[in-house]
Amino acid sequence: MSSLTTLVHALACGPAVLVGVVATRGSAPRDAGAWLALTASGLVGTVGGGRLEQDALVLATDMLKAHVEGQATPAREQRFALGPSLGQCCGGEVLLRLELVQQADAPALQARLAPRHWPLGLFGGGHVGQALIQVLARLPFDVTWVDSRDGVFPQQVPANVCCEHSDPVQAAVAALPPGARVVVMSFSHAEDLDIVAACLIRQRARGDLPYIGLIGSHTKWATFRRRLAERGFADAELAHVTCPIGVPVVKDKRPEIIAVAVAAQLLQVAEDTVPDPAPGAAGT
Repeated sequence: MSSLTTLVHALACGPAVLVGVVATRGSAPRDAGAWLALTASGLVGTVGGGRLEQDALVLATDMLKAHVEGQATPAREQRFALGPSLGQCCGGEVLLRLELVQQADAPALQARLAPRHWPLGLFGGGHVGQALIQVLARLPFDVTWVDSRDGVFPQQVPANVCCEHSDPVQAAVAALPPGARVVVMSFSHAEDLDIVAACLIRQRARGDLPYIGLIGSHTKWATFRRRLAERGFADAELAHVTCPIGVPVVKDKRPEIIAVAVAAQLLQVAEDTVPDPAPGAAGT
């Protein structure tokens, strides 16, 4: 159960104090948007732990107590300097906002606190694809998992994954959400080539695929690069393809380790681009 779902359920039993990170300056344990809530049944979420969180919980406890006693509890903001006086050596500054929330606020909180997710198109249901899906299950991606073969997808997939059978497989590229990251690792090089070509055609027309990753070695990419150039793609367009994929420091070729390396690279792309709001290293 997610922290947000836990909070919504807790509000059915009584009010809570929501503590959110409004802004940060310099080094801080969490970014703006992080939150915790003190509910009647306990603590949900985190703003970074340590003395900062301890002091925030003291303020939240006082606010919740004041509400129970019938006192006014207006929202307030508190600035914390993360230096020696607070026992944290981050050296930055955090602005927190504390507010009382109740069950009637649940719909607004769900819209406001829902984590941002990035759309991702994963082409290929093989060993690496299956391992990558498991890694992505707990990461901020909404995955469209595509394969041209029947019976490839497992019976149960994570909640953030939607399976799609597409034949020809590259036809699914056109329907990916704007801003989708694309990872290509189908069962055949022929399919891989067609998928990448479809991605480049879409990128040429719409420019809305920030990452096109192709599993494979440098040798495979050299062959693909030549064939794609023969299809009319310019060097600048081909430079948008990442191959091999995965953070380069990871060399292990086991599927589960490739999956972690690829997920790490996808998170780097996510950090470098503006995320889309949620209605929420190896070769072959």
